[in-house]
Amino acid sequence: MLRNLSTKETYADLALIATAIVWGATFLPMATATQTNGVFTLLFWRFLIACFIMAFIAFKFDKKFDINSIKYGLILGVILFFGFASQTFAFKFAQSANVAFISGLNVVIVPFVVYVFFRERISIYAYIGVALGCIGLYFLSDPSVSFGKGEALSIVCAFAWAFHIVFTSFYAKKCELFILLATQFGVIIVLSAIFAFAFEDGITPNLDYAFYKAMVISILFATIFGFIMQATMLKLTTPVKAALIFTLEPVSAGVLGYFAGGEMFGVWQILGALIILAGILISEIGTILQKNSCAKMQAVHV
Repeated sequence: MLRNLSTKETYADLALIATAIVWGATFLPMATATQTNGVFTLLFWRFLIACFIMAFIAFKFDKKFDINSIKYGLILGVILFFGFASQTFAFKFAQSANVAFISGLNVVIVPFVVYVFFRERISIYAYIGVALGCIGLYFLSDPSVSFGKGEALSIVCAFAWAFHIVFTSFYAKKCELFILLATQFGVIIVLSAIFAFAFEDGITPNLDYAFYKAMVISILFATIFGFIMQATMLKLTTPVKAALIFTLEPVSAGVLGYFAGGEMFGVWQILGALIILAGILISEIGTILQKNSCAKMQAVHV
């Protein structure tokens, strides 16, 4: 039984790696689309279309209408929107490297959120992986030591991502998955519309090639596939390992930016990517070894 659970967790971690790569791959097309469209306008249309698709999936596959799915979806939607909004505005006041590094530090916050709210112990291998993940993010992003509004907003973003990972892991086990996600998307639609009218020129998009490309990629891959994978696999693995795996997002974004966007990806960035991969491997292999050791001890006692 323990071996089966370990195998499922390994498969879940592999699925989350694929999710992180997909999310990272959407950075470039979304960044290109922001040159001709407002960020909140893009978020509004992305999640509006995704919400309709997810609502249809929920109607077809969820077993019942669950009020907890609505309640938890409202909470997660607010948290997720603040993650998007704080990160978006952070780019206006700080270098992108600083924002990427600080918001990526959610990997450090997640273990504390898990312990404070759910009193779950974290393995030493996970802590080693988290530490390496932070070091890797530093080299990957190469941030400056300055601190201002943008950096402060990035901290808000880091906490939002951390809480979203942890509470998704908890809520996904207690309600209907697709209703949870559709509700979450609905919250982002409403808040994005409010922010679009407040800070941009409303929700009317500029229907250029960059917009269509960003919508197709972000809706089908980053939103529908990505969030279904995240919520489903967080039932089988730990939030700490998921947060560590998601540090692969900037790695994926950097690789795509290098090959498709003509962006630089130097020696330090490569070193950072390798350190992040080492952290994920240590956390994954360490967890397997720890569970096998526990299984042997149980067998001896029996």
